[in-house]
Amino acid sequence: MAASSMNDWFTIQQVDESTHIISEYRHWEETHCYLLRGTERALLIDTGLGIGNIREEAEKLTDLPIVAAATHIHWDHIGGHRHFPEFYAHGAELNWLSGEFPLPTDAVREMLCRDCDLPEGFDGKGYELFRGTPARVLKHGDVIDLGGRSVYVLHTPGHSPGHLCFWEPARGYLFVGDLVYRGTLAVHYPSTNPKAYLRSLEKIAALPAKRVFPGHHDLDIPPEFVTEVRDAFLELQAEGVLHHDSGRFDYDGWAIQL
Repeated sequence: MAASSMNDWFTIQQVDESTHIISEYRHWEETHCYLLRGTERALLIDTGLGIGNIREEAEKLTDLPIVAAATHIHWDHIGGHRHFPEFYAHGAELNWLSGEFPLPTDAVREMLCRDCDLPEGFDGKGYELFRGTPARVLKHGDVIDLGGRSVYVLHTPGHSPGHLCFWEPARGYLFVGDLVYRGTLAVHYPSTNPKAYLRSLEKIAALPAKRVFPGHHDLDIPPEFVTEVRDAFLELQAEGVLHHDSGRFDYDGWAIQL
């Protein structure tokens, strides 16, 4: 596979006049990050893989100060955090930011470089997991004020202990990270919690969302898909298989791995 350049690593899509999606389609993870601009500052939800400099891309879209907030502290969502001295995260995953991430660096490097059109000059063998201390530790119910634009923090554990969704009621935007996307929902790792995952799905399914923005893959996620995923989890619970090592359950274009 031919290598790409850093210049075309990111794909930018505009949602509205002050919201953009920054995607990494050249990697199999197809990670999406979201730039939300207020009148005083901007919020970047997740920073992707860390292969390209996502701050440079974000600064093409705004001249406001930018703070980064992580939906969760997995390598494919915080790779660009090193470019943001001010970042936010949930307290349940602070130990992952201090060197206790539950996967070894070699395993992350293998996943990063697998089946991927890496840019020329990028050294995957030298890739290091981000470590740092957040400027603000987020908790459920917090509000991030961007100036004329408020984003609410929802603690939605299950995929990871400190997983967060971000809810913007004024626009009906719901940023769901890895809780909901079209692909295989990973609920089988030791750090996942299937029952907490269901409770989190019930929480976000109750919101009057108009747009749902996932962390990976297909961006065409109707709000009804959140209910579909919740109902699948409810069925698995009723069948007594909502626990680790139950196997893989396939649905229409997506799956749950327990």
